[in-house]
Amino acid sequence: MSGQLDLIVFGNIVLPDGVLYNSAVGVKDGVIVKIGYLEAEEQGAAKIIRADGQYVLPGAIDAHVHCYSSLDEGFHTATRSAAAGGVTTIIEMPYDATGMVCTLNAFEEKRSRLENECVVDVAMLVTIHKQDGYDSIRQLAEAGACGFKVSMFNTDSFRFPRIDDGQLLDSFAVIAETGCPVGVHAENDEIVRRYIDKYKDKGHDPRSHAHSRPKVSESAAALTVMELAYETGAKLHLYHCTYPRIFELAEMFRKMGAKVTAETCTHYLTLSEEDMPRLGARAKINPPLRTPEDVEGLWELAATGRIDMITSDHAPWLIGRKQDSDIFNNASGAPGVEQLLPVVYSEGVAKGRLSLLDLVRLVSQRPAEVFGLGHRKGRIAQGYDADLAIIDPAPTWTLDENKLHSSAGWSPYNGMELQGKLTQTLVRGEVVFDHGTVTGKAGHGTFVKARHKA
Repeated sequence: MSGQLDLIVFGNIVLPDGVLYNSAVGVKDGVIVKIGYLEAEEQGAAKIIRADGQYVLPGAIDAHVHCYSSLDEGFHTATRSAAAGGVTTIIEMPYDATGMVCTLNAFEEKRSRLENECVVDVAMLVTIHKQDGYDSIRQLAEAGACGFKVSMFNTDSFRFPRIDDGQLLDSFAVIAETGCPVGVHAENDEIVRRYIDKYKDKGHDPRSHAHSRPKVSESAAALTVMELAYETGAKLHLYHCTYPRIFELAEMFRKMGAKVTAETCTHYLTLSEEDMPRLGARAKINPPLRTPEDVEGLWELAATGRIDMITSDHAPWLIGRKQDSDIFNNASGAPGVEQLLPVVYSEGVAKGRLSLLDLVRLVSQRPAEVFGLGHRKGRIAQGYDADLAIIDPAPTWTLDENKLHSSAGWSPYNGMELQGKLTQTLVRGEVVFDHGTVTGKAGHGTFVKARHKA
């Protein structure tokens, strides 16, 4: 290391294998170059942040964000929300209101847009078209896509279509050649549609949404794609898993040699179907909220390393899409990127369900490793991007949806009492959120090209 440091952050530094108390991180040119106890002659820097008594975490990586399902959101608003929540990299979904990102042209157009609009860094998922598209799979992987996303449920034939099992089998084989993971929305289309018909006359009860998408619709779909992954050698990722059995099945397939990872989301760890009468369509999410027993079971799995990551599934619909008295006539999904780290810290670490190292693994390290960002993101280490989230563990506060940054303007966590408060967020050594104010500008965020090994 030569020359003056650009930045020194003093505090309790959370590394992958332990916490360095009363220590420091030194930053030069946006990269971490020093970690530990700085000698007196090393303590000069162009900028110094004193976070004494606070935890300096690697910035969170939210591996499940929909910036353009609602065109009212977009990159700028979503990444401002991310910055305000300690998320320094988002992984953007390929299902936009304007159409799917499944060709190289669509990918490059969206990439150029993000580099003008984003406050935090962005990696991009892509998808496949219902008609072939295998050449596009190879082109998109070469262009740096961090993975592929497909759905087994037909949410929207134009924007978010079902891919049938036969095409999934063929596509998995091609994707396996690239080394990219392929993530799946695992809900069995036939079961869900049959059960929606069964409950469509009971839409006045918000819990009917959960009943119309029974657990077996999720496990049956997950089993199908795990078998396809086993057969083809594809790296499979299961999105938004709602209850413990899915993770137990994934563990079984890993023991057989399949490459399977799985995530759950903030809402499945904090809300249950019993909250639906209170929240109404604000809690309508696909797959749905499950039982209180499932919530506790997920926490136990997260603490024992059997869940790979926690994400937000940020889907920022305006409140007008959530106000129909019939639960089935409302949009599915909820905003959450800004709440991911604060809620998981408060409900997990502060309540003793998770350790700080569990938190780092679940919201930073594993998302980076699974999606090909682990060469520069997801941990505090020399040579890595200086992406940091600083949390003061002392304050208690109440989450107020009116103070959030998403265009949605609401939150299913509104009124939640939280312990520990994010004070600053840094992306590549630059402060983008500072004690309640988003300071990052559009254009600071960059595209993160993934690196995968076949």
